[in-house]
Amino acid sequence: MILCAIGQDSHRFAQEDRPLMLGGVLLPGEKGLKANSDGDVLLHALTNAVSGVTGRNILGPIADEMCRAGVTDSRAYLREALRDLKERGGRIVHVSFSVEAARPHLYRHIPAIRESVAGLLEITPAHVGLTATSGEGLTDFGRGEGIQVFCQITAEIPGEE
Repeated sequence: MILCAIGQDSHRFAQEDRPLMLGGVLLPGEKGLKANSDGDVLLHALTNAVSGVTGRNILGPIADEMCRAGVTDSRAYLREALRDLKERGGRIVHVSFSVEAARPHLYRHIPAIRESVAGLLEITPAHVGLTATSGEGLTDFGRGEGIQVFCQITAEIPGEE
C-alpha cells in the first residue's frame, strides 16, 4: 500500500547565539532557531509527516522526554518515528519539503541537505525534493522572524490495504 502524509513545523529565530541546523546540516554563520532541541525545523516537519503515516506522534511528550534526558539532536526524533514505520515493514520512497523563510538563502545548501536527508531515510537524493521561498514577505517567516517547513512523504507499506 502507498500512503502519503504531510508534516509541518515552524520556529522563531533565537535571541541567543546558537547554530542553525536544517535537515541534519549545520549552516555556518546563520542564526539558530528557538527550541528545546537543536531546532531542526526541517527534520521536525519530516518527523511529523512520518507520524502521520504511523499514527504515533513523536514530537510532543516523547520528544520532550528525550530532551529532558539530554537528547536534543532532531535526527534521534526522526529515527524514533522511522522505527515505527520499519516495524510495519514500511519505508519512505519520496519526500518533498517546502520552506518559507526570508533568511537564510538556502540555494547553496540544498545539495547538502538533500544528501543528509537521503542518508537518514536510506533513499537516493533524487527522491528528496526541497524548494524554498520568501513568501514575498507576507508572513512572519517571509519577514525574517523564523522558518516554516511543510513536508510531504510517500511511504510504501507492503501487505496493508
